[in-house]
Amino acid sequence: MTGSENTGYAYSDPAFLENAYYLLTYQSDKAKEIVPFFDKFITSLGSVTMVLKPDEHDLAVAAISHLPHVISASLVNLVKHNNKDDLLKTIAAGGFKDITRISSSSPVMWENICLSNKDAILRMITEYQEILESFKTAIEKGDGELIKSKFQSAKDFRDSLPVRKSGIIPADFVFYSDLRDEPGQIANVATILASSGISIKNIGIIHNREFEEGVLQVELYSESDYEAALELLKGHGYVLHKRS
Repeated sequence: MTGSENTGYAYSDPAFLENAYYLLTYQSDKAKEIVPFFDKFITSLGSVTMVLKPDEHDLAVAAISHLPHVISASLVNLVKHNNKDDLLKTIAAGGFKDITRISSSSPVMWENICLSNKDAILRMITEYQEILESFKTAIEKGDGELIKSKFQSAKDFRDSLPVRKSGIIPADFVFYSDLRDEPGQIANVATILASSGISIKNIGIIHNREFEEGVLQVELYSESDYEAALELLKGHGYVLHKRS
């Protein structure tokens, strides 16, 4: 369970496989015999194997991968439909872009996925509709406690998810640093990281409502570089913020 919203060999990266779950299924005793071989090979690539029955696999990926893509596409199309004079496109902030980033994936690939895992996806859509309808009813009734409990339940479960693992939204090794009111701060951060052999994937200043002022956003290539960079920059007095 890994990858990105981009398509094609040019966007491949061996780091995608690091700690990613690789799901194996089999439908015959003959296929079962070669599971240990694949398990050994996949583990050597840095991934974690998990053996599931075919129906378990289909339902699991429908819930945590396929349905989110359907929801993301639906939300983007909703905003597109209501995007009068490009207003919504203009003010779309980080939260909207984060939860809809997977909509940049290949439409052809997701057409095929939806058709090949049709039954499990339809089951998840039905359950999601029921949950969304429950949310709608709570809002219609003005039931603040129920609304809060739904958000709290989601927050508690979301906060319990393992961090820095690959998944339907691959791990982005991104952190943010408050900028000192001094010239050359981007160059200074880059120099500190480079001196310890840490390569930067992307770096730049961002402005959004999550931070009161502009901050420096730094993206790295691996978890080890990410953790090392945090300790290194903290040691130089930088105030850092992690992406949750």
